[in-house]
Amino acid sequence: MSQYINKPTPAFIAASWCALILGAVVFCIGLFNANMMLNEKGFYLILLLYGLFSSVSLQKIIRDRLEGMQVTAIYFGLCWASVVICLVLLAIGLWNAELALSEKGFYMMAFLMSLFGAVAVQ
Repeated sequence: MSQYINKPTPAFIAASWCALILGAVVFCIGLFNANMMLNEKGFYLILLLYGLFSSVSLQKIIRDRLEGMQVTAIYFGLCWASVVICLVLLAIGLWNAELALSEKGFYMMAFLMSLFGAVAVQ
């Protein structure tokens, strides 16, 4: 009896990498070209990096739980809290930013595309 191993298709893998790379690069290009102070650019860049790390960490811990590995509830809760905190901070930052509505949407979509790509690549 052979065991079938679920493996994503090459098309899904390529699309995942494209979403991650394009989302992060476009977000950074938008920051580079933005007419905002350097501390604001730093805030959004750190949010992107923190968001990518927390989403990958959350995805990994969820997969570990599904595979029966022991995971502490504190770390699981911290991973969820980190992802939520990133999204809330980005939403608050964009809400209060002096940007056009289209620019706010651009940053939010590039951010979410990056998070999706990071999770899908895993």
